This record gives sequence, C-alpha cells and structure tokens, in this order.
Amino acid sequence: MTTALVQRPFDPAPALASIVAHAVPGVETVDGSTVRRVVRFGGEPALVEATLLPDRIELRGSAGTPEDLVALAHSWFGLGDDLDAVHHAFEADPVLGPLVRARSRLRILGHPDGFEAAMATVLGQQVSLAAARTFGGRLAAAYGTPGPGGLIAYPTPDRLARADAVELQSVVRITHARARTLHAVADACARGLTLAPGSPDARTRLLELPGIGPWTADYLALRVLGDRDAMPMGDLVLRRALAVRTATEVTRLAEQWRPLRAFAAVHLWTATAYTL
Repeated sequence: MTTALVQRPFDPAPALASIVAHAVPGVETVDGSTVRRVVRFGGEPALVEATLLPDRIELRGSAGTPEDLVALAHSWFGLGDDLDAVHHAFEADPVLGPLVRARSRLRILGHPDGFEAAMATVLGQQVSLAAARTFGGRLAAAYGTPGPGGLIAYPTPDRLARADAVELQSVVRITHARARTLHAVADACARGLTLAPGSPDARTRLLELPGIGPWTADYLALRVLGDRDAMPMGDLVLRRALAVRTATEVTRLAEQWRPLRAFAAVHLWTATAYTL
C-alpha cells in the first residue's frame, strides 16, 4: 500500500456527514472517520482509504504514488485553500461571521471523480438524497466494474455513452428526461469534456446540455471545478438559510461575499442542513 499524510487544519465532521449523505451504495463507504472508495490513477483503479482528522488527512492507496495521493487529498478535501483569507473576508459579516468563527476549519468538499459527481448531481435533481443514492447504486451496479476491496469502480463516460437514454431509463428507473441528461453528460465527457479544477469552459459546456440548468452547473463548479466564487443561487437550502424566497434575493445578498461565495454557500449549508 502507498501512504501519504497531509497536515492541514480540517473540520472532519461536516465532510464525513456530507459523504455519508451522498455515498453511492457499493461505490463509497464510511467507517468512523475513514472513507473507502475506488479512484483511478492513470486510468487504473485503486482502492483508496482516507482518514479525516482535525489536523491532518491520512491516505492509503493500493496503487499510485504518494504524490498522487497528496494531489487527490487537495482536490477532494479542499486542502489548498487559505482559511485565514476566508476568516478575514467574513469576520465582520453579520451572517457569515458567526458561522466562520464556529467552524474555523471548514473546507470545501470536492470529489475524486468529476464525472461521477456530475452523474450523481443529475440523479439528485428534485428528489431526496435517499432516492438519489438508490438511483446511483443502480447505475453503478449495472454499468460499473468490480474494483479492489470489494467495491465498484464507477462506470466511465465511454461506458455510459454507449448506453442509450431508453436503456438508462429502464435500468436506473428514472424519467426519460433525466436519462437523456445522463446520456448527454456521458457523451460530452467521452468526447473530451473534462470535469476537474481548472477545466476551461466546463461550466459553459455543461449549460449547453439538455437538463443542465444554472443550479446544476453552479453546484458542479463549486464541488468539482474548484471555482471559489461559484454559488447555486436557486438552491432551496440557501434560500432557507438566508430567509429569502427567490434566487434573485440570494444573488443580491451574496454580492458582498465575492470572490469567496463558494465558502459562503458551504458555511450556510453546513449550518442549515447537517446536525453535527
């Protein structure tokens, strides 16, 4: 096993709560403070275990180099961000100041597989988290491959692009419109769309696909593309947290939080959506 240790201030509780809430059956497991899943290094599947602690993240991989694991930790758990800058930006804000002081180590949770995150986000549109996990489990079981550690290696864009929307609808048991969006995202990624931090024009290209609106594109920009000013303005939890009714009102309030609106969103989500 390859091992790596990254020492950074970190708040494991909300990260673990979010991973548990979104974990696809068979693909990702959480045991205490340790997350287990399959990650591809150079196209080859490896079992990765990440143990999340308040001052460090410990990683073990069945393949890959220590440098691979460190890079994964940075993108997955937002370890490259300067939390001092976040605190300085929000310390005087009447809404975010108390939240940042209460959770000074909170970071933005990314995802080890941008394509998987996009599929999960589409499957989670307008349904409960439990339903989204069920749909995701069906998709992974039908199109994924056996991976190390008894887990499923999530299906690749090429594999899902070869399945048409009617087949996806039948297998996953979702609406045809949702299946059409899944297939469109898979086809775009199979043709070269990369969903990872720094990918040029990824948000614009996502919005060109059927069934991808501003909420989905902005959520993926925040979670996958590394855009620290992304904020899904129409998000129901954000509207509830800010006690407003419309996306327009969220946009107006959030203007003062540029260029760190993603951190504002994550603090509001954590304070509102999770009991920690």
